[in-house]
Amino acid sequence: MDKKRQYKIQIDSLDERILNILMKNARTPFLEVARECGVSGAAIHQRIKRLEMLGIITGSGYLVEPQKLGLSTCAYMGIFLEKASMYESVVKQLREVPEIVECHYTTGTYAIFIKMYARDNNHLREILTDKLQQIGGITGTETFISLEERFKRQVSLE
Repeated sequence: MDKKRQYKIQIDSLDERILNILMKNARTPFLEVARECGVSGAAIHQRIKRLEMLGIITGSGYLVEPQKLGLSTCAYMGIFLEKASMYESVVKQLREVPEIVECHYTTGTYAIFIKMYARDNNHLREILTDKLQQIGGITGTETFISLEERFKRQVSLE
């Protein structure tokens, strides 16, 4: 029995091949993608535009290594809220902290879980005391420092 994945949005095997190529290298020229897929460059262009319009592809760009820019401390933080209704207000203020690169509304122990980068542990402490603990609605935090990122990847289509 074929175990074909069911998608929320209808895509076919050509879309999957295109996505797999672009997830490996978003800068792959359309003509190279076309050659690998055995279709015209125009067909690839149309398919990619459609995938963008459907919101499956939301952008492309360069990946920047924070450590190369002097941001050697990666930390995750669970945030406790005074009331769940304060979520939007707190997120609006968290968005203003440039060191925060991800923010998730979660179930479980924490209401919000964030990822951030700092120059070092002293900088991390400054972010916590001077920025995060000043945000109204946050009643507590728990910080986890990442010692090493072993891998990071896109979702799999296989």
